[in-house]
Amino acid sequence: MAAKSTGSTTPRVGIVTVSYHSGEVLTGFLDSVRGSAAVAPSVVVVDNLRESEVEALAESVGARYLSTGSNLGYGGAMNAGVAVLDDDIEWVLLSNPDVVLTPGVIDALVAVAANDDSIAAVGPAVLNSDGTVYPSARNVPSLRTGVGHALFANLWISNPWSAAYKNESADNTVRRDAGWLSGSCLLVRRSAFTAINGFDDGFFMYFEDVDLGYRLGKQGLRNVYEPSVSVTHTGAHSTTSESDRMVAAHHASARRFLSKKYPGVLLWPIRVTLTIGLALRSAVIRRRITKEKG
Repeated sequence: MAAKSTGSTTPRVGIVTVSYHSGEVLTGFLDSVRGSAAVAPSVVVVDNLRESEVEALAESVGARYLSTGSNLGYGGAMNAGVAVLDDDIEWVLLSNPDVVLTPGVIDALVAVAANDDSIAAVGPAVLNSDGTVYPSARNVPSLRTGVGHALFANLWISNPWSAAYKNESADNTVRRDAGWLSGSCLLVRRSAFTAINGFDDGFFMYFEDVDLGYRLGKQGLRNVYEPSVSVTHTGAHSTTSESDRMVAAHHASARRFLSKKYPGVLLWPIRVTLTIGLALRSAVIRRRITKEKG
């Protein structure tokens, strides 16, 4: 699509965040919204576990509180939140509640994409709580890199498949296109997001952002990484801190994504091998977690 000028009208921005036992971190996120944009965004807090504390926090800052009534997963809850935004919202920041936004970050992200209709999503540099940069702009996994990363990421840290998947050779100090952007914090063009029906809510946890970036790319749209601005993600990224359910969900989602990307009868043996390999890896990690807890 050709680039175009948006004129002098300031596009309206919405923010959607999803809470699940997130009251402790939600205050920091909502406080950081102030100053993140020159014009105050509309904020929706989607609660996957109805908690009066979360409802009170949302109402205290004028955010809309939306209880899903059940745990829809991250993607399903995000879709529900985007759906209730006013129709004239053009841009939506999708963010975890354990993220702290920096001053002006939303305006900076909008500025990257506002004059180019080919850009559907923009992601900032995502910093860990210790200030290190999380690899938030990655390549869409191929069958080879996806299987290699899934099977060896926790067993052989420096394996070449994980390096390719994380795009470790890329310069994370310059703006660039990516296969997908971390769903922990990214700005999406609402029209592009709704055109592909948002997240695939068949991914309960994990890989919904990989799938989103992949499907946007299939439409000829771009996912752009913008490292001149950043946010801090205070949540842990280590699998060792996850519950058995989260580990199982991660592996199920990896299998689902690669199966979606590589369908068909001819690839059935590979999908079976992938399923077995991921099941074995999941069992190993869950056994390790059980030992650490014991």
